[in-house]
Amino acid sequence: MSKLIGVLGGMGPMASQLFYKYVTEMTDSTCDQDHVRMLIYSDCEMPDRTTAILSGEYSAPYDRMLRNAKTLEECNCDAITITCNTAHYFADLIKNKLDIPIIHMISETCSEIASKFPDSKVGILATDGTIQTGLYQKQLSKCGLEPYAPENSIQKEVMHQIYDCIKSGLPYDEISWHKIENALMKAGCDYAILACTELSVIGDENCLDDFYIDPMRVLAKKTILFSGKKLKSDYK
Repeated sequence: MSKLIGVLGGMGPMASQLFYKYVTEMTDSTCDQDHVRMLIYSDCEMPDRTTAILSGEYSAPYDRMLRNAKTLEECNCDAITITCNTAHYFADLIKNKLDIPIIHMISETCSEIASKFPDSKVGILATDGTIQTGLYQKQLSKCGLEPYAPENSIQKEVMHQIYDCIKSGLPYDEISWHKIENALMKAGCDYAILACTELSVIGDENCLDDFYIDPMRVLAKKTILFSGKKLKSDYK
């Protein structure tokens, strides 16, 4: 029997459904039984991760994430994925309290970029929480890549896309997005990471080009392979 994957989702709900879509689309299958077995825990009431990080009040998301992860572990999941980039700050704090591994979206993404595009300068489009903790900056540097975090005015545009648009159930702001993209190009970035799962939604809905790297797609690929199922050749 294939391995059962536990998904900590709901952060936000659109991102969780997109992850499930990616896993389903990327799996090489001819019948239901060829797909990945997943148990999705969509906890939409998880406290906002960025707010917790910026305030220094970590206990609420930490306690809830650990409790949810333990629930998935008790349900006999073989590994856990987390469909929120910023939540990986807390994932790093709880991983040693679990008896099953976390398929780490950030480390897997940076490793894949390094293997495909070595020595690249990579822009990080993320929440203030992800930027402040240096989650991607540290991992990109560890992989021999040059990280680039947007200046404050552009970071505000990124947060606008995440919170005012996607989390509010609205389409992305195309004019604002052009400002972000132009700033990344001007800074000399070779690629940019959609380092927030709400930005993955923008990438999917608007067919962004190969300049943008989607960690959710990387996570979906690693999840399929970990589970023991087959990946479509287009995604290898």
